[in-house]
Amino acid sequence: MTWQYLRGELSVRLEQLQAAADPAVMPDVARLRADVETGPASGLASATARAMALADGLCWESLTRGDVTAFAHRADILAELCQFDVGVRRLLGYYR
Repeated sequence: MTWQYLRGELSVRLEQLQAAADPAVMPDVARLRADVETGPASGLASATARAMALADGLCWESLTRGDVTAFAHRADILAELCQFDVGVRRLLGYYR
């Protein structure tokens, strides 16, 4: 697996998150996605953590509104980000 592949995978997940985000959060997700696509590979773990924090906030926001459909969609994206995070951290040697 190459770092470029990992960047692309995270970018796809951020694209999904951006599509599911409220307009107020979209710029934050877009900035993070640009950082992932242009930044160093060593920043993938921190970018994934930031993406998970954004997704978590969106999940809570949808729960606050009582929007179960939005929550389920956002929770699916968050779960994918969590799985991606574990893989990236294993590759970087954070988990042994």
